[in-house]
Amino acid sequence: MSHSAILCVDDEVAILETLKEQLVRCFGKCYCYEIAESVEEAWEIIELLQEEGTQIVVIVSDWLMPGIKGDEFLIQVHQRFPQLVSILLTGQADQNAIARAKQEANLYACLYKPWTEEELLTVILSGLGLEKS
Repeated sequence: MSHSAILCVDDEVAILETLKEQLVRCFGKCYCYEIAESVEEAWEIIELLQEEGTQIVVIVSDWLMPGIKGDEFLIQVHQRFPQLVSILLTGQADQNAIARAKQEANLYACLYKPWTEEELLTVILSGLGLEKS
């Protein structure tokens, strides 16, 4: 198992399944892929991965979720894990939320639904400082 993980957070299961399928196609066994249907579940996964010694290198988070918006979640994550690459996935985020996430969460990129697998791959590779092969 990989010691690096990519975590996807979205309240829509179909989105999570699509993201995971695309990530597996793009990166194979290079990473562990985790999905969470809520911010609460995401924090549980983050804690579990930390206990296992697995480093989360990328979080892809939806913006519009029940309870807390994605930009607020990514700000909280950045405060604990400033090195992590954060990507906001949205169909509805306003520009103020995106600007706030860039400033306060060091947001790397914003992908708009519907995204393409190529966009996802390019953004993650770039965020990790890797080149496309």
